[in-house]
Amino acid sequence: MSDTTDAPDRARRAFSDHGSFEAAGEGDRYVSTSTAFDGVVTPAAAEDGQLRFDVTVTVPTLGAAATEGVADVVEDGWFDAFERRVVDVGGVTRKSREFDVDVTRHEETVVVETSLVDINERRGVDDAAAVIDFVEGTYVQGIVPGYEYEGPAASLLSKARRQGKSGGVP
Repeated sequence: MSDTTDAPDRARRAFSDHGSFEAAGEGDRYVSTSTAFDGVVTPAAAEDGQLRFDVTVTVPTLGAAATEGVADVVEDGWFDAFERRVVDVGGVTRKSREFDVDVTRHEETVVVETSLVDINERRGVDDAAAVIDFVEGTYVQGIVPGYEYEGPAASLLSKARRQGKSGGVP
């Protein structure tokens, strides 16, 4: 395997052409521009001409997104449900594949990490974007009613309400 700062040109072109990513800083890291949360994909060469796409999505904990305090039992229940649901990412990708998903809770964030390998760079980028979108959707579905939210969570809830009132589908 090569270093992640040496991703093949075909991966760079696929990210550039995708429209949901932009290059981030030095090296080959791409930030999702279509989600409210921090979604980052790092491509790298893998065996047999394939590419590995390391996907990391960072979301706020429920307590960090709420404007007032959230009881520990509510926070713990929210995290447990989010973790159980977000690991079931396999059905959203173009290529059927197994995922090993790592969900880590920090004081104010939850980090979701997974990787996928594909010979087709465009499908790999599409699937990486689908994983990021799935994490965002799972987060929104798990937001607990009765709290006032701020930041990305508030924006996503507002968008969902507008779409619901207009009968639109995202």
